[in-house]
Amino acid sequence: MKNILVPVDFSQHSKHAFQFAAELAEQNGSSIHLLHVIELPILNDTTLMPTLSFEQEYLNDAAEYAKKGFAKLIKTLKSTPVITSSIEYGAPTSTILDQLKRKKSDLLIMGTKGASGLKEYFVGSNTEKLVRLSPVPVISIPGAVKLKSIRNLIFPTSLQGHQDFVMPGIKQLQDLLKAKLHVVYINTPAIFRRDRESNELLQKFSEKYALKNFTLNIHNDISEDEGVIGFTSGMNNCMVAMATHGRSGIGHLMTGSIAEDVVNHIKTPVWTFRIGKPR
Repeated sequence: MKNILVPVDFSQHSKHAFQFAAELAEQNGSSIHLLHVIELPILNDTTLMPTLSFEQEYLNDAAEYAKKGFAKLIKTLKSTPVITSSIEYGAPTSTILDQLKRKKSDLLIMGTKGASGLKEYFVGSNTEKLVRLSPVPVISIPGAVKLKSIRNLIFPTSLQGHQDFVMPGIKQLQDLLKAKLHVVYINTPAIFRRDRESNELLQKFSEKYALKNFTLNIHNDISEDEGVIGFTSGMNNCMVAMATHGRSGIGHLMTGSIAEDVVNHIKTPVWTFRIGKPR
């Protein structure tokens, strides 16, 4: 978590993400790169020159707005970690993914306002798309939250083999937050286990990964995403940590992504880590 990328559109949501990133950077000795993406306008005009003139004026104004926005954000900090900034042009999701590689970022922090209804299924938020596609962990920030206030880290687990890929990151995050880890298995009608079997698997899980400062939990609910949200609602000062398989296209519509659904609807920060390549 040494190189943090924070995309900002200067909305309140992105300001919350920046404040959280600044606190993390100060504690962890990290650097922050602020990124503002300007979407290019699509204009149709039979006369070429007026269109080009309008586009250039728009781009100049948007760039000037971004520069002033960067300065205002940095000015809000009491202490300033190493912060750089850039303005890029293009589609937000693809541009952010490109900048993650170019800046060699190892963490992406984004504000989110969620999505619902048809927008959630067919468009979704930029944060949701990046949770699915990002090659590095993503922290989604739904509102104002202080890093030091987080004392509980909730890790929903399916108790399947892919946990080997995500547990090093979970343990690192727990150490960083100095938080208590709450491992929870969400028991649903679709994938039902008796409590005795679940408890045995959870105990083996804790021993395999040599967990410390933790609790083991079973939560029953109608679906996994509702179970995560329901379990989290009963706990204060928490962050959720989840793995995602990065499904997209028809696979995403048919089966959904639990992590993306949680990011869209939960009121607490969510750390996500993609397992494997997007599908």
